[in-house]
Amino acid sequence: MLSIENLHAYYGLSHVLQGVSLTIGEGEAVSLLGRNGAGKTTTLLALMGYLRPRPGKIEFRGRDISRLPPYRVSRLGVGFVPQERGVFPSLTVRENLTVAARGGARAPWTLKDVYKLFPRLEERRDNRGNQLSGGEQQMLAIARALLLNPRLLVLDEPSEGLAPLIVEQNVKVAFDVADRHYILAKGAVAFEGATADIRSNDQLVKQYLGV
Repeated sequence: MLSIENLHAYYGLSHVLQGVSLTIGEGEAVSLLGRNGAGKTTTLLALMGYLRPRPGKIEFRGRDISRLPPYRVSRLGVGFVPQERGVFPSLTVRENLTVAARGGARAPWTLKDVYKLFPRLEERRDNRGNQLSGGEQQMLAIARALLLNPRLLVLDEPSEGLAPLIVEQNVKVAFDVADRHYILAKGAVAFEGATADIRSNDQLVKQYLGV
């Protein structure tokens, strides 16, 4: 589904990503773990086309997307929930959800489906985006990405705002949800493996995740 190879990225002169490589298979859930500043968000921004790899290669379903702008990456089937959510403040919940929905009534994800997943959104469907709590905005951002019916769903800090989670709890959530995990440290992959491989390695968790 996705292949990232030797990805380097910069903010100005700051060399943030230093050779990140990872893969995600069809139907697989993969987490990207690491302390603040490790390069997690930067990796996702590069994947979505907001940052240009210098150097590096990103392939989605066999197609090189390394130089594509964000809207073209999205049209190819990559849904993205950014850390800042990107909710339209003046639109209602329903308008936020339907403004970019794709696929029609027979699509895997419909408005009815996301209301079932997040009942609170149906209750607040006529409220504007700027009238929602942080957790409600996070639900809305995730639901909106699902309505794009993407082949790959990318979420940056998806549990933020949904509960007062600390780092240790976030790691536990990742262990419960994902099949495999990549741990980033100083802009590079420090470890890759299954949940059991990380859970059984207390030193690894302490060294790179600080929990």
